[in-house]
Amino acid sequence: MTKKITLPITDEDIRDLRAGDSVLLTGSILTGRDAAHKRLYELLEQGRELPVDLKGELIYYVGPAPAKPGYAVGPAGPTSSYRMDKYAPSLLDLGLKGMIGKGARGQDVIDAIVRNKAVYLVAIGGAAALIAKSIKSEEILCYEDLGTEAVRRYEVEDFPCIVAIDSFGNNVYETEPPKYRTT
Repeated sequence: MTKKITLPITDEDIRDLRAGDSVLLTGSILTGRDAAHKRLYELLEQGRELPVDLKGELIYYVGPAPAKPGYAVGPAGPTSSYRMDKYAPSLLDLGLKGMIGKGARGQDVIDAIVRNKAVYLVAIGGAAALIAKSIKSEEILCYEDLGTEAVRRYEVEDFPCIVAIDSFGNNVYETEPPKYRTT
């Protein structure tokens, strides 16, 4: 069964999600990758205010390609999430409700997800053109000088994801592989 969530995501939405659930998101999400995360983290370390409010938000780890006519963005596939692992716990502690990327996360991130009652969703790598169809508009919020790594706000409709790590710490990267082992 696919769960449809209208954003912003609520604590109740997150509580109801379980690792392995298919999700379609509609509403507003943020974007950001390595360089933007590094800048945000450095501001936190300096005790300075962030240029974007992360409280209650989902952030998609993506660097979109240029848009073709008729599309808000070009192919927009997920970036490998482990590259943001150094920064994610601090951002979750600030009120970020979840992340969308691809691949497994480190234990510090998993602990921060559970501590903050957040969620980690994965988008399907290799489906960048299909994912772009669910992105209806974009707005650059900060760090425009970073090009594709700038922090943006996407308006999405039926953006497809899978819950990889739920707010209880259940993790498809741990629970699913044993089901398919033949030896």
